[in-house]
Amino acid sequence: MQKNKAELLQGTLDLLVLKTVETMGPLHGWAIAKRIEQISEDLLEMKYGTLYPALMRLEQRGWISSEWGASENNRRARFYSITRQGRKQLAREAKSWEQMAAFIARVLGGAL
Repeated sequence: MQKNKAELLQGTLDLLVLKTVETMGPLHGWAIAKRIEQISEDLLEMKYGTLYPALMRLEQRGWISSEWGASENNRRARFYSITRQGRKQLAREAKSWEQMAAFIARVLGGAL
């Protein structure tokens, strides 16, 4: 049976990227994408046309920083790290998503 790839809800990509670099440490874009796909058990497919603009946006907001380095196959790559501001934003986003998930669980449980 073929799995259908889920689409990310608006706003989730920032949360996923921030949490990934917080947990894993500095990563380049391809590694961030692969890690998110791995954790989702391939339910999510990270499209690079979506990921790289998100990385640029997060960096412009000061939530991640980047520096050039060598990837595991010795190619030049930009590595992204979470900043102190990014950690604060991650905490806010995580709390918001936890509240939303609890609300949805109540609705699905027939609480309406």
